[in-house]
Parts: sequence; structure tokens; C-alpha cells
Amino acid sequence: MSGDGNSVNSRIRTFVVQKFPAARKRAMDDDVPLLASGIVDSLGVLDLVAFIEQSFMIQVSDDELTPDNFANIGTMSSFVEKKRSEVRVPE
Repeated sequence: MSGDGNSVNSRIRTFVVQKFPAARKRAMDDDVPLLASGIVDSLGVLDLVAFIEQSFMIQVSDDELTPDNFANIGTMSSFVEKKRSEVRVPE
């Protein structure tokens, strides 16, 4: 069975493919730059943030809306995992 990280990746990938028609026209892997390739526009990033917040029950602050966190499916998945691990720490 795949690990939790793979589940996050697949859920984000499924959302991207369903929400953004340009994603259906090309092979999608976790490293495709979503904004730079034109798959997601600036308004689409807001949809992605809302999806991530609702699906993974995390809060994304304005200063976290960076290419390091939202450039592609892989970086979003890593960001989600990092945020979820921060929430779990009871300190």
C-alpha cells in the first residue's frame, strides 16, 4: 500500500486534472511547473489553496504562498506533509 505522501500527491493531482483543462492535455507528473507551464493561472492558485485547506485541514498563510510551496504537485505535497506534521506536534 502506498504511503501517506503518495495519497497527498494523488489527491492533489486528481484535483488539478479535474479543475484545470490544460492539465488534461499533457502528461502530468509531480514536477510539472503548474504556473510556468500555464496549467494553473493566478486565480487557479486560489482554488488550489482552498482545496488544500479543506482537504487536508490545514491553514495556508499569505507568506506561505510561494513557488517553493506551490510550484508543482511535488512541492505542494511536501508542503501539506510539513504543515500536517506541525499540527500533530502537541508542544
